Amino acid sequence: MSILSRTTRRSALAALAGAAFTPFRAHAAKKATAFALIGDRYHNSDYIRTGLTRTLAKDLGVSVDFTDETPLLNGETLDGYKVLIILRDGMNWPEGYGGDESTNAAWVATGRPKLVFDPPLPPSKANPKNWMKPEQGKAVRQFVEAGGAALFLHNTTHVGMTDPDFRHVLGAAYTGHPPIRTFKVKVTNPDHPITKGVRDFIVTDEQHYMTYDKDPKFLFLQTVNEEGLTYQNYGATAPGGWSYDYGKGRVCYLSPGHMLSDLWNPEYIKLQQNAVRWIMRQKG
Repeated sequence: MSILSRTTRRSALAALAGAAFTPFRAHAAKKATAFALIGDRYHNSDYIRTGLTRTLAKDLGVSVDFTDETPLLNGETLDGYKVLIILRDGMNWPEGYGGDESTNAAWVATGRPKLVFDPPLPPSKANPKNWMKPEQGKAVRQFVEAGGAALFLHNTTHVGMTDPDFRHVLGAAYTGHPPIRTFKVKVTNPDHPITKGVRDFIVTDEQHYMTYDKDPKFLFLQTVNEEGLTYQNYGATAPGGWSYDYGKGRVCYLSPGHMLSDLWNPEYIKLQQNAVRWIMRQKG
């Protein structure tokens, strides 16, 4: 059985402790406000659930059903939710990582000790698979067109590489990022409801670069490496956030989010909360 973790106003603190898990049923009598698909090889779902539990569920009072099971992103699941949240990339690794444990934080933090096993492990190949199927991209598009709200975060632009319907909703596709480094998140449209009361702020994060497809007027944030460090031939600046109406629904994308410390930056908390209010038409 697939498992969904629901975080509500009352259960938020329990969820932070990893305790608020409930069985998922496609025809549950009552769904949370938001469905969140989170976590991948490079982004542990626990920090994302912990981060958004505080910023959206506890502080904003928006109930969220969290999962890292990609097949649950479908039309049947989305039916009854008001908001879709995604923070994950477009890859699954069903055959493992080919002996590469570099995404295991504990192994890296302890100095990458030699991996010794007896009996030896059978060899495996790192062979990532794109998980989004055409019907899933269509389901997301139909959900938003019909009036649903979508909040896409951080590396979700990677999913934009794999499905044309999803990319049309998101408005971009990932092109890459340099190693984690310090950069400024700069407000370029202070008059937008999502940036209301938000000042420029600095994070240490993955500065994501992407091909942005929509009208430049929808952009309200950019990320800027003030030391002039570039990525490939893309320069030191990248789009950092945008939003627009899409059919009867609304879409917002925000770039930061590789670490819990980024999600909990006070200025970024304002952006997350303003974004949810805006896509749910509670303001603006």
